[in-house]
Amino acid sequence: MLSNKANRWFAVFAALMMLTATMTAKTRVDKQAFGHTPEGTPVDLYSLADGKVEVRIMTYGGIIVSVRTPDRNGKLDDVVLGCDSVEKYVAQTAHFGGIIGRYANRIAHGTFQLDGKTYSVPKNDGDNALHGGIRGFDKVVWGAKQIQDGIELTYVSKDGDQGFPGNLSTTVRYTLSGGALRIEYSATTDKDTVLTLTNHSYFNLKGQGRGDVLGHVLKIDASRITPVDATLIPTGELKSIGGTPFDFRTPHAIGERIDADDPQLHLGHGYDHNFVLDHAPGQLAEAAEVYEPTTGRILRVLTTEPAVQFYTGNFLDGSITGKEGRVYNRRFALCLETQHFPDSPNHPTFPSTELKPGQEFHSVTVFQFSAGQR
Repeated sequence: MLSNKANRWFAVFAALMMLTATMTAKTRVDKQAFGHTPEGTPVDLYSLADGKVEVRIMTYGGIIVSVRTPDRNGKLDDVVLGCDSVEKYVAQTAHFGGIIGRYANRIAHGTFQLDGKTYSVPKNDGDNALHGGIRGFDKVVWGAKQIQDGIELTYVSKDGDQGFPGNLSTTVRYTLSGGALRIEYSATTDKDTVLTLTNHSYFNLKGQGRGDVLGHVLKIDASRITPVDATLIPTGELKSIGGTPFDFRTPHAIGERIDADDPQLHLGHGYDHNFVLDHAPGQLAEAAEVYEPTTGRILRVLTTEPAVQFYTGNFLDGSITGKEGRVYNRRFALCLETQHFPDSPNHPTFPSTELKPGQEFHSVTVFQFSAGQR
């Protein structure tokens, strides 16, 4: 029989071994076929699992197909909206989970000027271009390879693709570790162009399709927004949000003020606005945190980008049947799309989205998942 001293040393040794195993554990990455596009291009599905969170990403659109994360009692559920097949992803227009480019968000009238020349992007949102035009980055098949703790996706957008200048080579790396999904974007061009990339995941921390997100409690590190006109194009103003329904610097339930008598809320049919983050652009810092009280799930969003688009699924209308046959109704999800400002090419006072030959676009966003009691 071991002495008390020996038992203590054994317990310490066992704890150290467990800690070492946890620190050195690698994310498991698996690959399987997921179907084909209508043109017959094969689509693969990669599964990432780090012992805490399970993420599935497919090569069509670089789409985050699912994120399974535990609640405060350890019960796993999928917290992103999506579809059950490639065919349904091709048909839907909500941009579920995809890599958005070349230009995330809106460009007014689908036109911008660069180097004295006018460029036109197909209009797919009334009179405006949205999320890169009719066939943005979430509608193409990306090349893929496994890397440590995740996958690397690559795509070359040819000069003139959707009206944008330059051959653009883009790499997006998804890595999962310690419950945090890191998205690292990089791109180069051979001609002056404009670029802003994001991910368009729709989150519901109760579980996808399990009701609206109005009870989710949100905090955003922003003291200004870029207010919009009737077509959701920025007016050019940077507006202080102190004392308004847009002030989430202290946590508020999303539904607490979403139907307030505010002109910007009327225009957006709820929240669909660009929040100007208070941290210095280029530094990875917390942009937002979401807490869901019934499950205890927490989502922290960190980014190097200067802004985040907060969207409350206002245009979901029950016409989409998603995963597991669940119908997605209005405000059944929220999006936190890290980005440069919408329509920046048409607003010289906004942070520039120009990319020139010899430069490299680089951006990082982290979705960190956990659970607890508040």
